[in-house]
Amino acid sequence: MNIKNRYTVKIEKMIYGGNSLARNEGFPIFIKSGCPGDVAEIEITKVNKNFAEAVIVEIKEASIYRIKPKCALHNVCGSCNWQYIEYKEQLNQKQNIVKETIKNITGHDYEVKEVIPSPLQYEYRCKIQLPVSQTKVSNRILAGYYKENSHELINIKYCHMYDAYINKIVDYIKISAKELNISGYDEKSNKGLLRHIVIRKSSDNSEIIVIFVINSKKIDKNLDILSKNLISKFSEIKGVCANINTNKTNVIMSNKTITICGRDYYFENMDEFKYKVSANSFFQVNPMCARLIFNKVKELIKEKVHNPSILDAYSGVSSFGVWLNSVSSKITCIEEVISASNDAKDNIQINNADNIEIINGDAEKIFQKLIENKMLFDVSIVDPPRKGCSEKSIYNLVKLTKKYIVYVSCNISTLARDMKLLENYDYFPVYIQPADMFPNTYHIETIVLFEKSNKKRSTMTSFL
Repeated sequence: MNIKNRYTVKIEKMIYGGNSLARNEGFPIFIKSGCPGDVAEIEITKVNKNFAEAVIVEIKEASIYRIKPKCALHNVCGSCNWQYIEYKEQLNQKQNIVKETIKNITGHDYEVKEVIPSPLQYEYRCKIQLPVSQTKVSNRILAGYYKENSHELINIKYCHMYDAYINKIVDYIKISAKELNISGYDEKSNKGLLRHIVIRKSSDNSEIIVIFVINSKKIDKNLDILSKNLISKFSEIKGVCANINTNKTNVIMSNKTITICGRDYYFENMDEFKYKVSANSFFQVNPMCARLIFNKVKELIKEKVHNPSILDAYSGVSSFGVWLNSVSSKITCIEEVISASNDAKDNIQINNADNIEIINGDAEKIFQKLIENKMLFDVSIVDPPRKGCSEKSIYNLVKLTKKYIVYVSCNISTLARDMKLLENYDYFPVYIQPADMFPNTYHIETIVLFEKSNKKRSTMTSFL
């Protein structure tokens, strides 16, 4: 098999990362934009020892699951790359990806529940981050997403992942920025003021904040004018902020945010609960699906333990803590980001959740302090970033937990890796539930309930 060779193959399934899989005489080929069931002519673009990569030249016979993408820019934008797959089949493929990834990494063929569907497949995002640039001749401000595997910016006029109202705000910002001579950022030269437009909103659109990520340490007077115009024109916008990021980096936001006008937070209402979320604080991008995840975790805990003490690590604004306070005796939340910890303290008061304690700091270090204080919890919840938990954190988490660990993850690969570590300490998954937090993409949120088994004992290796 060589580059530019062509073959006719049948697409078997989707794989984590967004591509599809087919085989030629048993040799795996990863194919961009394939759909399970497609019969396609492909051209090889890369050959490795164990697999090849290819693109589709012609679809000979389209899969029954292939549909027309809603977005006209689907083929060039690198954002939601599964729009061409019928939604129920997306869920089937995600369930299979979770099952196979766990099996490949742990060696165990665990049962995986059907994926919880997102209540909305479009217009579900309540947080957007749009890189900004500027045309050289017309000085037009561009904002959108990068072309897949590149830093070529695709100007987005209308994105179906967030609603029409937010599209209208983005369009107003782009037009006004040009009129006010606010420059767009150039990656190569590290010049230009406006790097990103970040918008965060409540799921009902009643509260919105806008964050301009800027390549400056001070607020430009024209940016101040634009900010005040935004609040005047769009009544739902409660505040406009500037995030200071002058470093030549791929990191979108720094930890320094200045309020230009209004306030630097919004409120999200979910059932009987109310969450304050600041500009730099994490909150789920799909609150409608997050509600289903919170309820599933609550259900699992109620089934196993009555009135438990709970450790909630990587707790953000205490989204799980507030949701679970009525079924627990005490909840200890650990969060590293100071703005999120401060929001969590406010959320405790707002929701009268006086059985929650907030500790600000790195989870790995706080775990060690809790062990020194001889703390022990009935249930531990971890919802780490994409990189997962460190090996030492897993080791200490086990020492802090009596019997049950709930692990919520947005990265199935690091989840499966940490699952293998937990198995070494006799914690085994008894319930695996994916949820579709990110429709029309390959990304998957997964809830795993681990239970300590007494069937075998292993020696815990110290990492201290």
